[in-house]
Amino acid sequence: MVELNLQHFAHAAPIPAQASKPLGACLIDRGLITQSQLVKALVLQSWQQAPLGEILVSEGWVTRQDVQDALSEQHGLQIADLDRQPPPPDLCQIMPVQFWLTHNVIPWKRIGPVLMIATARPDRFQKVHAELKGCGRTIIPVLAGSDQIDDAISRVFSTPLAKAAESRVKIEQSCRSWSLRSPVWPGAILLAMIILFLAFPMVGLSFLVAAAVISLALFTSLRIIGLLAFHWRRPTHRTETADSSPPQPLPCVSIMVPLYKEREIADALIQRLTRLTYPKSLLDIILVLEEADKITRSTLAEVDLPSWIRTIEVPALNGLTTKPRAMNYALDFCRGDILGVWDAEDAPQPDQIERVVRKFARVEEDVVCLQGVLDYYNPRTNWRSRCFSIEYNSWFRVVLQGIARLGLVVPLGGTTFFFRREKLLELGGWDAHNVTEDADLGVRLSRSGYRTEMVDTATFEEANFRAWPWVRQRSRWLKGFMVTYLVHMRAPMRLFRDLGPVRFLGVQAFFLGTVIQFLLAPILWLFWLTSFGLPSPLDPILPATMTAVLIGLFLAAEITNAVVGIVAVSAQERRFLLPWIPTMPLYFPLGVLAAYKALWELILNPFFWDKTQHGQASEESPPAE
Repeated sequence: MVELNLQHFAHAAPIPAQASKPLGACLIDRGLITQSQLVKALVLQSWQQAPLGEILVSEGWVTRQDVQDALSEQHGLQIADLDRQPPPPDLCQIMPVQFWLTHNVIPWKRIGPVLMIATARPDRFQKVHAELKGCGRTIIPVLAGSDQIDDAISRVFSTPLAKAAESRVKIEQSCRSWSLRSPVWPGAILLAMIILFLAFPMVGLSFLVAAAVISLALFTSLRIIGLLAFHWRRPTHRTETADSSPPQPLPCVSIMVPLYKEREIADALIQRLTRLTYPKSLLDIILVLEEADKITRSTLAEVDLPSWIRTIEVPALNGLTTKPRAMNYALDFCRGDILGVWDAEDAPQPDQIERVVRKFARVEEDVVCLQGVLDYYNPRTNWRSRCFSIEYNSWFRVVLQGIARLGLVVPLGGTTFFFRREKLLELGGWDAHNVTEDADLGVRLSRSGYRTEMVDTATFEEANFRAWPWVRQRSRWLKGFMVTYLVHMRAPMRLFRDLGPVRFLGVQAFFLGTVIQFLLAPILWLFWLTSFGLPSPLDPILPATMTAVLIGLFLAAEITNAVVGIVAVSAQERRFLLPWIPTMPLYFPLGVLAAYKALWELILNPFFWDKTQHGQASEESPPAE
């Protein structure tokens, strides 16, 4: 019987969709849906770029198996079980892995001259058939689920895909060439500074004071410019909520959620994702897991995942288990035209995807990335969580808004940013070895002539409210800033040509200003001794007039920070944070410890990912935006 079927299909092309029985009719004949359900699904399909079967599954009217059985009847195709009968690895080598990924197909069996190709979309098989004509075999389709095909591709090509995930970014813009020899010159500079300071204390102290003052001036200027641009260049159109409806038909949107050793967060994560109001048939939520992460895998095994959420396991290779490597691996399996990233503890606004889709439909083509606002859902946990909330609101709601409006380089946040997927692929995804892959990606997209804009939506995270975990998290960020700066400043003139003078200066202000401020903060603290009339080691090297000018600079910096903070939390739902703004100077000293921890790791262990533990705070009701 099998041979007869093969002979039949070997002489017949795949049945065109228009010549076969409609899928809806097949499902009605099987008693799986009603006529009214089919009509509603067809209405939904008129403004959604989604297959009819996917809409029916997302509405909960049928299962994926029901749709697959109906597709088998509609097109007269055999159903392949790729889990019980996996494709032979050698058979998959007739085409490169990118071909199978692009078309979501995989060779299943070869019997004589007949090659059976598993597909989830027989309506699109004509193109696959045409591209495989030159393989010297008779091509026939068989049916399999998309997830089964992805799993089969991952099993067969796990090693090359994992290797590719570690090296997608061009070597000249990646830190993967970093080795124990690479940090020698930063370490040598640090050692030379120590020797200079010990041999010529006044000269060394003068150098450190100059560096500290310049970095403070750069970063303060960046904040002032961002604040002014935030006020003076506000858009004149109405808020995005009141703008025109999203474009139709709506696109498919993929969201990656990297997870690693997340025992506490799984149930809450699924609950937050179910609040999304974007059509579930167009949502492709991917939980990205590490193959060796038994904790998260066992936790998710106890959760009933909706049809629009799937998991992808990243193979272990070379001991590298960073978030950007995992996302690079999952990037090949995403199906959406727009791709976003959320973290495990994120609580996005329910209409966030609609706002992103609407914004992308309005912006110019060179805007390839949209960054949302990051905020915290537990600001009242303690004093540190309040200060963390003020810090994030100041950056994402004020300064970053102004920077983006001026067209400067936007250091992306680690979550709630959305890309045109084809442009992200063009840029090479993320640098798998960089522990602040988000900020690095912001620089690389700007170097390629693209822009990032802010989108009016917020995601609420868990504020890191305990002292040592805060230091660990901040040290990872600072180490990533150091690495990103060193990588892109390998060839400073090339960076200058790529960015232009204004954006080049913006990169210096953000990365260099941030890092040096923390590293040399103790030098700046000495000025406060002078301001209170106490003896200071700086007295011999600074005349009174210069000291007065510098104290004025420090006061201006603190006033700027306070003003930005006030503007950031002035909305009614955040005004409870206003009394805590004067305490912000007491919040940052732990950053000095984090900076020196980061510098130590930069020299000895640059790729170490100091993971933040989530699920430690209860979720407060996030404010309405």
